[in-house]
Amino acid sequence: MSVELRFGAVVIAKASLSVYDCVAVTELRPSAPCQACVSSRWGCNWCVWQQLCTHKASCDAGPMVVSQQSPLLSPAPPAGDVPTPFPPRSPQAPVTSVPDNLPVEPGVPSTATASAVPPGDRPSLLSPWGPGAGPGPVPASASTESPLHEEPPPPDPPNRPGTAVPAPTDSGPTATPEDLSASHPSPSDAAALPPAPADPGPEADPSAALLDQPPGTAPTTTFPGAAGSVKPAPDWLTREGGELPEADEWTGGDTPAFSTSTLLSGDGDSAEHEGPPAPLILLSSLDYQYDTPGLWELEEVNRGPSACPCVDSVQGSMLMPVHVEREVQLLGRNLGLLQDSPGDSECVMELEGREVVVEAWVECEPPPDTQCRVTCRRHQFSYEALQPELRVGLFLRRAGRLRVDSADGLHVVLYDCSVGHGDCSRCQTARPQYGCVWCKGERPRCVAQEACGETEAVAAQCPAPLIHSVEPLTGPVDGGTRVTIRGSNLGQHVQDVQNTVRVAGVPCAVDVLEYEVSSSFVCVTEASGGEVAGTVTVEVPGRGRGISEHDFAYQDPKVYSIFPTRGPRAGGTHLTLHGSKLLTGRLEDLRVVVGDQPCHLLLEQQADRLQCETSARPTPATLPVAVWFGATERRLQQSQFEYTSDPNVTSAGPTKSFLSGGRKIWVRGQNLDVVQTPRIRVTVAPRALLPSQGLGRRRRVIPETPCSPGASCGGHHFEEPCHVNSSQLITCHTPALPGLPEDPWVRVEFILDNLVFDFTTLSPTPFSYEADPTLQPLSPEDPTMPFRHKPGSVLSVEGENLDLAMSKEEVVAMIGDGPCVVKTLTRHHLYCEPPMEQPLPRHHALRETPDALPEFTVQMGNLRFSLGHVQYDGESPVAFPLAAQVGLGVGTSLLALGVIIIVFIYRRKSKQALRDYKKVQIQLENLESSVRDRCKKEFTDLMTEMTDLTSDLLGSGIPFLDYKVYAERVFFPGHQESPLHRDLGVPESRRPTVEQGLGQLSNLLNSKLFLTKFIHTLESQRTFSARDRAYVASLLTVALHGKLEYFTDILRTLLSDLVAQYVAKNPKLMLRRTETVVEKLLTNWMSICLYTFVRDSVGEPLYMLFRGIKHQVDKGPVDSVTGKAKYTLNDNRLLREDVEYRPLTLNALLAVGPGAGEAQGVPVKVLDCDTISQAKEKMLDQLYKGVPLAQRPDPRTLDVEWRSGVAGHLILSDEDVTSEVQGLWRRLNTLQHYKVPDGATVALVPCLTKHVLRENQDYVPGERTPMLEDVDEGGIRPWHLVKPSEEPEPPRPRRGSLRGGERERAKAIPEIYLTRLLSMKGTLQKFVDDLFQVILSTSRPVPLAIKYFFDLLDEQAQQHGISDQDTVHIWKTNSLPLRFWINIIKNPQFVFDVQTSDNMDAVLLVIAQTFMDACTLADHKLGRDSPINKLLYARDIPRYKRMVERYYADIRQTVPASDQEMNSILAELSRNYSGDLGARVALHELYKYINKYYDQIITALEEDGTAQKMQLGYRLQQIAAAVENKVTDL
Repeated sequence: MSVELRFGAVVIAKASLSVYDCVAVTELRPSAPCQACVSSRWGCNWCVWQQLCTHKASCDAGPMVVSQQSPLLSPAPPAGDVPTPFPPRSPQAPVTSVPDNLPVEPGVPSTATASAVPPGDRPSLLSPWGPGAGPGPVPASASTESPLHEEPPPPDPPNRPGTAVPAPTDSGPTATPEDLSASHPSPSDAAALPPAPADPGPEADPSAALLDQPPGTAPTTTFPGAAGSVKPAPDWLTREGGELPEADEWTGGDTPAFSTSTLLSGDGDSAEHEGPPAPLILLSSLDYQYDTPGLWELEEVNRGPSACPCVDSVQGSMLMPVHVEREVQLLGRNLGLLQDSPGDSECVMELEGREVVVEAWVECEPPPDTQCRVTCRRHQFSYEALQPELRVGLFLRRAGRLRVDSADGLHVVLYDCSVGHGDCSRCQTARPQYGCVWCKGERPRCVAQEACGETEAVAAQCPAPLIHSVEPLTGPVDGGTRVTIRGSNLGQHVQDVQNTVRVAGVPCAVDVLEYEVSSSFVCVTEASGGEVAGTVTVEVPGRGRGISEHDFAYQDPKVYSIFPTRGPRAGGTHLTLHGSKLLTGRLEDLRVVVGDQPCHLLLEQQADRLQCETSARPTPATLPVAVWFGATERRLQQSQFEYTSDPNVTSAGPTKSFLSGGRKIWVRGQNLDVVQTPRIRVTVAPRALLPSQGLGRRRRVIPETPCSPGASCGGHHFEEPCHVNSSQLITCHTPALPGLPEDPWVRVEFILDNLVFDFTTLSPTPFSYEADPTLQPLSPEDPTMPFRHKPGSVLSVEGENLDLAMSKEEVVAMIGDGPCVVKTLTRHHLYCEPPMEQPLPRHHALRETPDALPEFTVQMGNLRFSLGHVQYDGESPVAFPLAAQVGLGVGTSLLALGVIIIVFIYRRKSKQALRDYKKVQIQLENLESSVRDRCKKEFTDLMTEMTDLTSDLLGSGIPFLDYKVYAERVFFPGHQESPLHRDLGVPESRRPTVEQGLGQLSNLLNSKLFLTKFIHTLESQRTFSARDRAYVASLLTVALHGKLEYFTDILRTLLSDLVAQYVAKNPKLMLRRTETVVEKLLTNWMSICLYTFVRDSVGEPLYMLFRGIKHQVDKGPVDSVTGKAKYTLNDNRLLREDVEYRPLTLNALLAVGPGAGEAQGVPVKVLDCDTISQAKEKMLDQLYKGVPLAQRPDPRTLDVEWRSGVAGHLILSDEDVTSEVQGLWRRLNTLQHYKVPDGATVALVPCLTKHVLRENQDYVPGERTPMLEDVDEGGIRPWHLVKPSEEPEPPRPRRGSLRGGERERAKAIPEIYLTRLLSMKGTLQKFVDDLFQVILSTSRPVPLAIKYFFDLLDEQAQQHGISDQDTVHIWKTNSLPLRFWINIIKNPQFVFDVQTSDNMDAVLLVIAQTFMDACTLADHKLGRDSPINKLLYARDIPRYKRMVERYYADIRQTVPASDQEMNSILAELSRNYSGDLGARVALHELYKYINKYYDQIITALEEDGTAQKMQLGYRLQQIAAAVENKVTDL
């Protein structure tokens, strides 16, 4: 800074001052504060013991390292020039004056901005090192022109005693203007230091700000405004030109502690100078000191940075393993200066943001050698970061807070062998300098060799490979599948596994580029030559072989058929490919192509069916379809996919709809039948939100559309499906809108797969939505009163907006079940012509009262108006004769007299009835309270059980039966196993002849004439029972299973004959029972065609329902004797008594061999009221979860053993000598009887074949153990929860006590427990709804067999002139729901490998009956005498009925199924499921019926001329001769 002394306008003296501070120098190099201090050009010295950088020439104690630039070491100081010391007051900065004959050049910049220049590059007081002495370069002007740098004094040897230090003189070296301009501190430099306190005490330590830091904290300074500082830079720091702030800005307006004269002299007292306040640059962390006495009396001198105590390097390797105690050796110099200093030395490591401090010892060589060694005490280091190496900074500290200089970047490296080396092979491939070894023991791991304990061994050789996973597990037999194998110890180099990988015994070439050491690799399979399966093996030479847990299968996928076989060239057709093993290989490698166009796979795929969406193609073409499994292609051979011309819409109308929607829109065009899922979409948005709408009017050169097709435009979409009527017509119903915004914008589009047609391009009039119409009731004054209609007149209805969006032809008006033909429709009136006679009420039932009135309804789209009941007036009455009028008057008088007498008698009786009523009312209130409490209890139980039901249902997978078992159980219900499993039962000598004859019989069955004659002949025999008819039908099904197309043709023929037979009688009774062979054939045909649909769609909700029923039934008590349960849907199976019970959780074991009892137990939930047999069943279900029933042991071969402690074993059984016996009744033992506690351990042990009564045993163990008492076994009756009454109890005498009456009523009214039925229904409601929804949903494609058969019924009805849709509805119900779905719902064991019980059958029966009620047309009028199961689902059946009606209607409206498509599917079913169903045995069983009715069959064939020409009788005689060795007329 420049200082002038003026007197008025005359400059008396002028000088430049440089203010410096030594502590600020050390702050810029915290790792080496001593070197930073003594390298300063300002002559700062370093006090070693205090770790203090000062301008003083001596320290309070201990040695000093003198600056290399210090002029204090000149030969002889002039006498008398020693400055007079002042007593210590406050620390102050020394000031060096510069004569005014050396002005500062204006062209030289005074300073650099602190925030713009790095600290090491800033030419200021804070970085005053010479060349090579500091951390950063010094400007050229300062290094070339300064005398301090031109002639630096030679450094003296350190620690040389007796050196005289001369005092400086005024003629000493001074700085040049250039040097001053480069070295003077700027305001930014000064501001970068924190402010000092106003008046530190005289005893204040100048280094207090530096030393009062927490132990281990490096003394660093963060400057305001610099990077990383949280303090903002002062505003004057950023001023242009480097202006200093005003005095008030420095001091804040307060009087400073020092005057200007103090700053100039450097050793004055602020109390002696009173002048105007001057700016002070005093910082609390800086060292403002004065010269003390004894300035030149230095005992020892160490000069320059080389004399600083410093730690230079780490001796030896810098690598240190974790979890191993090691000491660190450091090399340093001049550390002997620290001897005798207060405080101990310690090594500090900066590890993951924290300091690890260990004790250190310093050993130095004797002088003049300055080398020293620092030993850090042994310590075990570790870190949390998941990385193999961690660089850790290191420095030496003493007295807990004073840091010793260290070389920049001094550090050690910690390493952890376990990171990235999870197995032996990867451990041995670690870097050699780590010294990692694989340590064997209880927990094998990769550690440093020193960390492997004495009890553990170092693995010299790694174990055999271990394969964790193989992906995928299938691949085509052609090879080329990229198989990813993951595991451990899979070699250390790719050469270890190059030629040793086998996939199912076939070599697999390893991809070198995708090998990861020891953990995974990818290999490419070779061709297997056929379908084989086997494990994956990996062999590492010298280490053994690894074998996978799962097998890899080489599969030969095949594609059988596609559906549909055509679609528009615009794409978007959902193509279904049927085949086998279609999920072979990786899913990402699976591709479907149509010609050269990709078909994009949809989400859910199955092994026998793939679904994809076709892409667009520029021109129509017929192309082959292929599936690529990686590099393997499978092409569909039988058919191709046809890209047809795109559908084109030419017109659509009408152009208006009510907001409620439902108006039919007729869409006309060409090729419309190639569309799979047509839809109508309405987009509604406020016009203000459209992208093209702006504020005000704009002139646009290019016209803009309000919204591009398909975009949402900020609006809402409403969609409805459309129906394809033909190739030229699609009908859509407009969707309902909740309302229209202000100034609405409406767009209507027709979405035909991938094509979108805007309504505006199809009609000159834009589509619009209008307000809904309103209609007034027929009797506005009292809508509840019936409207009296005179036959022959026209009904007139008033309303609003009637013709805004509807024509009279579209309005449907009905009076009951009779139409009211709309004649005129205006804006405010509707006129219709009713039937001449009063119609019946709609959905009329016989149970209804005969005087029920029909209701007048009007349907307008989705709107339905009920306008009141209508009563037809009769003929006008004729005039009464006078005699009749007189007689009527007399009769009326007598009637009035009688009424008066009756009223008098009634009033007398009513008083007595009132008294009785009050008594009954009190009793009813008590009963109501009891029922209310019971309902609350049941509801609480329900809510408690609902919470954990869903989690229990998600156990193991769905145990589907394979097709063979499924078919056998459906074809032959009631049989324990299929009757076709038996042998032919013929001698071996005749077996070839018999088999040849059965082959001829199979060929003869292929004759349609013979088969129909055979069936009709059998059915005409009286001894041919209904059981025989069903059996023969199933035998024919098995025999013809390989030719399902022919089987279907026979079914059509026989069904046509059956229709003709029932049309002559009562067509509604057809297919109701299984009275003919064709009806059973139909059941079997449906079962075959719908098997895939059951597995893919219906199986999951049906199984969830089954599990839900079992879960609920088992959660409550079940009487083992009567079979009644607390939770059921069948009131006949309801346990009406209130049984107290407590749930238990037992720890179940399976003790089937030695040591098996020590296995892990399985928790089993039981009830303490369960019998031992019931508990055993629940234990078997849990212990053998996921095991097929055929592989489970027979419960009768196992006993339940209760284990307590080491030797406490007790066999539990249903009956033993401890059973309770009361008269002729014996109660079955329960868990509560044996007092089995919660959490007890039980085991299933094999039954003892022979029980021996021991001395210490009170009874013979074993289930159903014979009683040892002398009681007639024939008279003992078992009971479990409720003992049936032997005789009706005599009525109790009536007492006045109300409480006794309550007990009687509680026993007389067990119906209060019917609330349990409601709780069971509520629990299962979701599962029942899900099942019905899947069965009756058309959202997914309906099985083609259903559409085909329903069309066949419609065709038969049309051929026989049956126009009654109810009859066709009954036929469809009797053919599909009754014959198939009811059978499946009632018998889930037909589909799943499960075991049912009587309780579950009762519940399933109620659900099946509900489904059947939903499919019937009759409305069931409910009353107090209605069955309980119908009352339970009374509110749900109407909803289910609507689902059935919609289901039938949707099927009727779908595209008809062609014979070609049906035959394709039937041929596929024959190929897939025509395994060994026992066709030969079935033919032999059929022949038994031929033999039984042989003469009748031969006669029928001989009477038919065509059969004679075909020689069918002759062929049958040949068969009889071969099979039975029968003598014929041949």
